[in-house]
Amino acid sequence: MTDRSLVHIAFYAALMAALGFMPPVVMPLAGGVPITAQTLGVMLAGVMLGPVRGALAILLFLFLVALGAPFLAGGRGGLGVFQTPSVGFLIGWPVGAFVAGWVMRLTGGMAILPASALAAFVGGILAVYAFGIPGISIMAGLPLVKAAYASVVYIPGDLIKVAITALIAQTVARGLPGALLSRS
Repeated sequence: MTDRSLVHIAFYAALMAALGFMPPVVMPLAGGVPITAQTLGVMLAGVMLGPVRGALAILLFLFLVALGAPFLAGGRGGLGVFQTPSVGFLIGWPVGAFVAGWVMRLTGGMAILPASALAAFVGGILAVYAFGIPGISIMAGLPLVKAAYASVVYIPGDLIKVAITALIAQTVARGLPGALLSRS
């Protein structure tokens, strides 16, 4: 791995931390799992860095959180956050970044805007929710169907994050074509 790749990974881990400073909106129906801006960071890491570097950026971020860094929305950090209904989403974040990067690679012939929107949707929503909903179910003691129903509240905000990710990817690709590492 090159020094440049390490810098990109560290940058996106730092972006995740910065997005954690935005206050969360706690959703009592979903076991108290908050709505945060950090899913945007997951989508961007995968779309911009590709599968491996994107997932590594999120893993680095989660490692720092596990060590106690208060980088999750609301200033949360430490091993205790992995014992809450949010744990499924946290586990799903590196998977989501990997999947988003992988979808970007698969859509190499497609225009950046639709490709990045598709990648952000599949990785940042479908893959992350595949872990998040069971996490809510297990940790909050809800039946899986109720956990899925409670998670519907997150979808509008996550769709906005998909659009933001696609617009950022398109803008970066136009201004700095080599910066979209998921396509190189």
